[in-house]
Amino acid sequence: MACVRDKPDSGLPTSLSAPRLRISLAFRAGLCPYSRARPEKDYAFKGNFVLRDLIANGQSMRTISLPRGRQRLHAMPTSTGYEVREDEIYDWDGRKRGQTPFTVLQHTISGTGRLRYENRNYRLQENDTLLVLVPHNHRYWLASDERWEYFWISMNGEEALRIHKSILSISGPVFRLQPATIDHLADCSLRLIKGAASPGAASAIAYEAAMALYDDVFGSHAFAEKLSAMQPVIDHINAHLDKPLPVAELVQISGLSRAHFSRCFAESEGLPPAEFVLQQRLQRAAKLLTKADFLPVKEVAILCGFEDANYFSKVFRRLYGTTPSQFRTTGMYANLRTPARRGVRVSDDET
Repeated sequence: MACVRDKPDSGLPTSLSAPRLRISLAFRAGLCPYSRARPEKDYAFKGNFVLRDLIANGQSMRTISLPRGRQRLHAMPTSTGYEVREDEIYDWDGRKRGQTPFTVLQHTISGTGRLRYENRNYRLQENDTLLVLVPHNHRYWLASDERWEYFWISMNGEEALRIHKSILSISGPVFRLQPATIDHLADCSLRLIKGAASPGAASAIAYEAAMALYDDVFGSHAFAEKLSAMQPVIDHINAHLDKPLPVAELVQISGLSRAHFSRCFAESEGLPPAEFVLQQRLQRAAKLLTKADFLPVKEVAILCGFEDANYFSKVFRRLYGTTPSQFRTTGMYANLRTPARRGVRVSDDET
């Protein structure tokens, strides 16, 4: 479909429907619905047009091997393509693809694929997306007498691996993406197939694909529900930092099973419940040491839920790098933001 600008003096019929009116306005602005330089919101507005472009381009695969400079790129595509496999051997074992880490993001357009991830089996169907890390204990394949149509993007690089590992830890290896995200990823694949002749250009597209996936997974309605589900627990913690806060009590407030609560809480706050409580206690202590300098250190410890002043000093120093007394006299809190989450380990009994 050719993109033609409206003439400068052309008017828009008032009878146009809203979608057609928006398309006409896009044409008037000189934007093509299929433009590779479309604004991000256009993926949601246009539908899966780029996915159709990718399919119309025909079966293709590009192994991306470009000259690398001295500086490592944090996201770099290694291969991408669109294929239809039917009644043939197609079998990838994540333990037999070498020791150089990379990830595979593969979206099922139609048909059926199979995945064994660790000890769990999946049947991949239309609109399922798989994400796997290599090397790893998994295998995905085409079963006999079945057909699998898909596109994929593989990439490596420190940041790409970090992002994909975080997504795997939250969503597992199989998930459903929004149609706009699928179209965005198809666009990235098509641009990599047709162009991206320099390392920087290829890296930019890989990083764009990783961020599109990140936004979908971590910005999804389901994930937002997990975050909001933890809010009553967070409120209870902050209101009772001067008292014992055993994990069993937090589980009861959440209304979840203990295992489900621990998993959801860690996904929401980035720390296990007991460690989160400890850091909240220490952050309150840091404020009191500076804002209420008339309080003895021992009383600050008690107000923040520490019965043992020696233990308080020990964990405070582990997080802030100084003792409570030194922290107060040096005025560190004035220049201190929320402390980095250094993973201060604590048992359930220490909350």
